[in-house]
Order: sequence, then C-alpha cells, then structure tokens
Amino acid sequence: MAEVTPVRGTRDYLPAEMRLRDRVQTIIQKSYQRNGFSRIQTPMLEHIDLLDKSEGGENLNLIFKILKRGQKLDLSKEMLEEQDLVDMGLRFDLTLPLSRYYANNRAQLRLPFKVIQIGQVFRAERPQRGRLREFYQCDIDIIGDASNQAEIELIHTTAKTLREIGFENFTVKINDRRILFELIESVGFLPEDTMSVCIVFDKLDKIGKDGVRAELLEKAYDEETVDRFIATIGDGKTGDLVAIGHMLPENEAVAGLSHIIDSVRELARDNYHIEFDRSLARGMGYYTGTIFEVVSPDFNSAIAGGGRYDRMIGKLVGEDVPAVGFSIGFERICQILLDKEDCSMATEDRRLALIFDEADPFIAVIRKADELRESGYEVTTMRKQKKLGRQFAALQREGFAAALVYGDSEMRSLTEE
Repeated sequence: MAEVTPVRGTRDYLPAEMRLRDRVQTIIQKSYQRNGFSRIQTPMLEHIDLLDKSEGGENLNLIFKILKRGQKLDLSKEMLEEQDLVDMGLRFDLTLPLSRYYANNRAQLRLPFKVIQIGQVFRAERPQRGRLREFYQCDIDIIGDASNQAEIELIHTTAKTLREIGFENFTVKINDRRILFELIESVGFLPEDTMSVCIVFDKLDKIGKDGVRAELLEKAYDEETVDRFIATIGDGKTGDLVAIGHMLPENEAVAGLSHIIDSVRELARDNYHIEFDRSLARGMGYYTGTIFEVVSPDFNSAIAGGGRYDRMIGKLVGEDVPAVGFSIGFERICQILLDKEDCSMATEDRRLALIFDEADPFIAVIRKADELRESGYEVTTMRKQKKLGRQFAALQREGFAAALVYGDSEMRSLTEE
C-alpha cells in the first residue's frame, strides 16, 4: 500500500481550515493593497548559486536542492561534487527572489517600489509546532527609499493589517544591526565574527543567556570576551535607547531608531506598542540596518519580522539599492486562530446552503442557486437529510452563515444559533 500521509513537515488542509486561511490571506492582501503596495509573483525555483550566496544565515543549510535533469545529470562521472548534481533549489524566503526580480525588471519599475509577495517557501528543517517545511509568507517591501520613512510605513501597515485580522495585544520589537554589531565589537569580538555571534544571539529567547554563552564557547571564542558580551546584553529584554546612545556616541543608528519609535508610537495611538529591544538579532545574514519583529502573548514566538537589506540587490546589479521589508508569519497566525476556534474567521457572511428534497426538480434547484449567486451569495446545493436540525448544526460548524430550504421564502440564519 502506498503511503497516504503527507510528507513530514507538510500538511493537508481540511475545508474549514482552508476557509480560514483564505479569509486571512484576503484580509492581508487587501490591507496591503489599500496601503499602496502592488502585488507581484516570483517562481518557487531559483538558481542554486544565487541561493547559496544569499547570506540567508542558517537557512542556507536548509535549502531543498533539485537534481539536474536528463543529459545534464551524469552520474557516471568520478568524484562527483554538488555542482555536478544540482543546478536549482526551492526558495527559502521571498526576499532573495524579490532582489533577483528587481534586478531583472528594474527598467520597468518606478522607485520607490512598494511591493507585495504572498507565496510558498520551503525549508528542510526539523518540523515542529508552527514550523513546517512548506509554508506561506506574506511580505511587503519598499525598494529605493533609504530614509526612515520606509520603516515607519512598513511597521504601521503591518500593524494595521494584524489588527484587521483580529490581533490587539501585540508589540513591535525593534533594533538596528549597526548598534548590535558595534556592541559586539566593543566587548572584543573581531568584525568578521559579528555575524556568527548574531546568529547565536538570535536564539536568546529559545536557549537563554546560558545557552548563548555555551554555544559561543563551542565556537572557540575567547571566554573573557564571551562573558563581557553576556554582561553587556543584561537581561536580554527591552533596553534604554538613551543609555545605548551614551555607550555608542558615534553610532548614527541610535538617532534613526529613536525617530522611528517616536513616529510609530504617534501613529499607533496606543492600538499597539513598539519598543527598542537590544537582544533582537534576527538570523538572516543580509540585514544591514533596522530589524524588527512582532510578538504576541498568543504565541511563543514572533508572528511577523523583517528588516533593512540595503546591499543585497547591489550584489546583483553592481550598485547598492536601499530596501526594507516586513513579513507576516501566516502559518503562525492561522494556528493561533485555529487554537482559539475562531469560527468567525472561517465563516463567510454570504455563504449559503440551498437544501433540496429528492422530489424537487434539480434543474429548478440549480436555477434558484444561480439567482442567489447573482445576488452575491456563495451557494452550495445539498440534499435534505432526515434530521434537518442536525443538518443545520453541521452546516453551522462548517462555517455556513445561512441555509435555505428550496421552496421556502425565508432563510435560516446559522450565525445566531
């Protein structure tokens, strides 16, 4: 017998789950578009050399690589190396594909380019709750704006979108790689060590200070330097940006970060929160400046994240192009809503069941359904069951808003039950 369960790290989605996912994705896309962003689409496949050189942090170890096809794949060759076998891979995020897209199409694009990407990405990692091998990301990016206005707009647009989905109690955490790098170097690490230290530091919320210290020592860094770093990060929680400014008086990122925080707080009007977090590192190697995440008490990890990557496009076009993006954790958000059994997200106000009896003329039933569809309803025809009350209850659980028995003049609401 063939295996019928999904590949580990992937999922089948039942109709009720898909209705919720579709509803969330629709809210996200409409919100992004309403805020002036335009949607594009990029392939799931990318050239392997582009993926391997993308500074994707630990994700570079998680690329699904694709064998060459046909005559290109010569398994008879001695001493085979990876480049002999592989020429493509599945994208592990949407930022690298966007950078390639811009490099390929920039003659037709107006700057600043405000862009939406919603699509599947793939990472060959150990599956766990909220972490799959195949999942959706929902990104907005601004290319061509080096000012802090880009961060302010992205943060506020993402926060408004999360509120439209139904999230209220969340906080935007923000830091700047330039601050983080200078802090790391100030305790004795070499400039070439900063990215490696950042990748370990990014695990602080998962492994704690002791775990960060142990992992840095495993990398053979000097113990006194590691201990100075651990002492500098303090409790790893929100830090005082003014105090950081005194510690790093020459760091221009401090003033920029302060401006972003003040501006976003004014826009937020207490509907959401933003705070400086000196422990925020993020694992991607391509971030060059501001980095941010959204944390929610409803989930034990970030539900959105992003940052500035001003040098990534430059590697493809020969000149640096400023860019910054924010990605909503679509899978995590959907999981939160499913855990809450938020039926309202899966119920469409115009979703209607048209129930007919075997004796009813089916052509007439279809015509009635079409009339209702022309009026804006999403109509599913179905045969009447012996116990109609039980059938109504089942339809309510499935997310139908109303039901109409063919021949009756009034609909039955299923949302007031």
